Amino acid sequence: MIISDNSEWMRNGDYTPSRVEAQNDAVNLIFGAKTQSNPENTVGLMTMAGESPKVLVTLTSDIGKILSALHSIKLGGKSNFTTGIQIAQLALKHRQNKNQRQRVIVFIGSPLDVDEKSLAKIGKKLKKNNVAVDVVNFGEDGENTSKLEAFINSVNSGDNSHLVTIPPGPHILSDLLISSPIISGEDGGPSGFSGGSGGGFEFGVDPSLDPELALALRISLEEERARQEAEKASSGGGASKNADAMAVDNKVVDEEEELSKALAMSMKTSGGDVPMEDAEDDEVARAIALSMQDSKPASSAINPDSLANILESLPGVNPNDPRLKNISGSSQKSPTKKDKEKDRKQ
Repeated sequence: MIISDNSEWMRNGDYTPSRVEAQNDAVNLIFGAKTQSNPENTVGLMTMAGESPKVLVTLTSDIGKILSALHSIKLGGKSNFTTGIQIAQLALKHRQNKNQRQRVIVFIGSPLDVDEKSLAKIGKKLKKNNVAVDVVNFGEDGENTSKLEAFINSVNSGDNSHLVTIPPGPHILSDLLISSPIISGEDGGPSGFSGGSGGGFEFGVDPSLDPELALALRISLEEERARQEAEKASSGGGASKNADAMAVDNKVVDEEEELSKALAMSMKTSGGDVPMEDAEDDEVARAIALSMQDSKPASSAINPDSLANILESLPGVNPNDPRLKNISGSSQKSPTKKDKEKDRKQ
């Protein structure tokens, strides 16, 4: 889970081009590094300021959902670091694949309104629950560094958690993260992932600099894989393929709804994890309820016209392929119940 700082402090322009935009580029970088390093990796996104911390995207490997959510983030208020961390832990607790290691990556670009003792206490709970934490400390490093060091020292287990402090300067935040333990640490970056302008990224495209092109290339790759799998199959026409795609869409929606309910109920059924104190339970439970209200995971909102133009320029890609049209069309509107019934009748 990536926790984004969306407080008022993120409007400052001491990082290029601003704190929030530098952070968004870094989120894209981390998402690409984590999902490319292992095909089973999934990443979620949430904010920790405003009325309360809020889950924007549940665990996913879809860059489109992350990009759409980043564009929808509104700045305001103060960051709630401790509640944000605990909600992120709950989202990880209810992950489908229990073999996945749990990691929270927190961006903090505003003053921490919590003491070292409280941070260390939360860090120990995360450690007991096998949750690793990486913190990107920027903007208010003079005030926050000593507190965050105490937090990382308490949560760290076998060097699985890291604090990366980046002071203001002419540098690009995401460029400095490429060589940090957050990218090249325990999980590691994908093979050849070195960032910068040019090579190193999947397809040779940095998703933080050209997200639409990176998304189009990824779609093209998935289309080619689907074509190869179709050639291997001896049966199953277009109608069955459409039915299979619809079944996958329904499954994703169901899983996201189940996770939303699980987050709201998780403080009532602690499961096998270490329980938190009652006072904190109440606070987090309220925050979760607020977080999940009207916060269904964002879907991709990539401009279909832009996507079509990009696809036309890619060698070997047929922009008129029905599968690509379906993918780009789904970014605008999810099928309604009536649409699905109509498709079944056809």
